[in-house]
Amino acid sequence: MELIVLSGGILVVPVLAFITSVLFWPGQLLKAYNWYWRRRLGLVVRYSNYGSYRFCYSSRGTPGGATPTLLMLHGFSATKDMWLPVVKYLPRNQHVVCVDMPGHEGTSRTGAEDYCIQGQVRRIHQFVQSIGLDKRPFHVVGTSMGGNVAGVYTAHYPDYLCSATLICPAGLVYPTDSEFISRLRELEKNDQQEEPIPLIPSTIKELEDMLRLCCFTPINLPRPAMRGLLDNRIPNNGFYKEVFMEIVGEKSRHSLQENLHLITAPVQVIWGKEDQVVDVSGATVLQSTLPNCQVELLENCGHSVALERPRKAANLIIDFLSAQDASGEKAKKHS
Repeated sequence: MELIVLSGGILVVPVLAFITSVLFWPGQLLKAYNWYWRRRLGLVVRYSNYGSYRFCYSSRGTPGGATPTLLMLHGFSATKDMWLPVVKYLPRNQHVVCVDMPGHEGTSRTGAEDYCIQGQVRRIHQFVQSIGLDKRPFHVVGTSMGGNVAGVYTAHYPDYLCSATLICPAGLVYPTDSEFISRLRELEKNDQQEEPIPLIPSTIKELEDMLRLCCFTPINLPRPAMRGLLDNRIPNNGFYKEVFMEIVGEKSRHSLQENLHLITAPVQVIWGKEDQVVDVSGATVLQSTLPNCQVELLENCGHSVALERPRKAANLIIDFLSAQDASGEKAKKHS
């Protein structure tokens, strides 16, 4: 989801000025704020090509520092800018790359073969090659759909990674159904194909429902801001539906689960205890299959960890990288 980040994140706007602006140009305002915060955080938007396929990404810093590059993969219907609140709390010298996932925002929009999880993994590896990230091991971070992709990438390209962080990842067999999964099952059971998908809103009420589903902390945006957010999303709803049908289809629904046995890199798991999109019980699945993974469960936090707990998420990732570096140095001394 592309969201304006309010107090508790990185953006606090005087309400009157905000409402006045949104009334006149809602869609442009959202893009302007993202541009402003990218600029303030030192992120530069760039493009790379793999053959005729174009990737759009933002980055800060240069590879080869004390810590590995962070490659950050966003969730369904979001963009690279969803990571802005987290990037704010990362060290300024940390090399960060936030890419638009296949078909999203500035990355090429092609067809279903690129939107299933395996297709996205393939495209992400092409992106890695296109910007030279394959020269040294990097750390991949993914959330929700991006967490599914990050996990499967970790399973299939172990030589390119030093470690991975999975934030509320999709793609598992969850011991407990979430509110979102329960709603989907109800739609499937009653064959309600024309009913709106809860993560693809087309009205203000549906958008409010989606925000309630994704965030434990209520997000109370002024009505004009909600209108602007919705107006930004509606032209992409056909694409979102195509992607959604691929990632919940038979080939992709349990992609991460099916590839867990191939993961050998160190894995960190971060999950909001109040997640209503993919249930936190998935953390126990990861822990039982990857006994050495590090699990962090966040109190009073839902599915949108990057929005609700950006400072905590950033600190956990950096601490995890530091711990991996320390254990690596210790292993060298004893070898």
